[in-house]
Amino acid sequence: MDLETRQLQQRLEQRQHLPEVLLVKPITQSTNDDVREIAKTGVQHVLVCSHQQSAGRGQRQRAWVSPVGNIYLSALLNLNTVIDGRLSLEIALNILHIPSLKDLDLQIKWPNDLYSLQGKWGGILIEPISPTQVIVGVGINIESVADQVQDQATTSLVDLGIKNPSRIDLIAEVYVAIQNAGQWFDHQSSNLAARFEQHAAFKNQQVAFEHIGGISTGRFLGIANDGAVIIDTEQGSQAFYQGRLRLAEGIA
Repeated sequence: MDLETRQLQQRLEQRQHLPEVLLVKPITQSTNDDVREIAKTGVQHVLVCSHQQSAGRGQRQRAWVSPVGNIYLSALLNLNTVIDGRLSLEIALNILHIPSLKDLDLQIKWPNDLYSLQGKWGGILIEPISPTQVIVGVGINIESVADQVQDQATTSLVDLGIKNPSRIDLIAEVYVAIQNAGQWFDHQSSNLAARFEQHAAFKNQQVAFEHIGGISTGRFLGIANDGAVIIDTEQGSQAFYQGRLRLAEGIA
């Protein structure tokens, strides 16, 4: 066992969240794919981290640029409740409250972007294995990287003001946050709308929402407790469950 793995194991043991399988890789194609293969063996608790991904992906199969030095991890999450759109919001909220990030003014861009006024600094990818078991992938920019997609500004924890962030501490804290989010979700994500509102990117701003029926524009009011986006359009208040939220003007 190398030093980094041993240190991470110690951090997770201290938090009483040591998984059955813990892997730290120098490079892999996708940590989500690694967890999927391990889950086939029947293991219930898995954490895979990598210093680099050669085939990282985000929402809608977009490539996730994964250079050396940032955080790329995936965990197996077992639930008692059938998965729905609230889960990614719950995970994002729990990540924003980890100790390493407590002094930053951070946001969530619906449904799964870890965001700030300066742009996106991380993201969440949820891939179900069954109705109550999911792979949760999290990518976090510790250092600045080239823009990951052309239509979205990006930033990093260092750019946001964290000096000398501990990669090991961040990984351990994020893993615990994922497990805590599962407990919130199993308890019906109590007061989700109110908790999200405190960190909502684009709140009360003019937005465009791209969905299967086209593009709806209006003022972003927040979310409902079931996780739906609420937009005040010319046709009145409308709820959307799937799609992409962006500012109506400029880069989002």
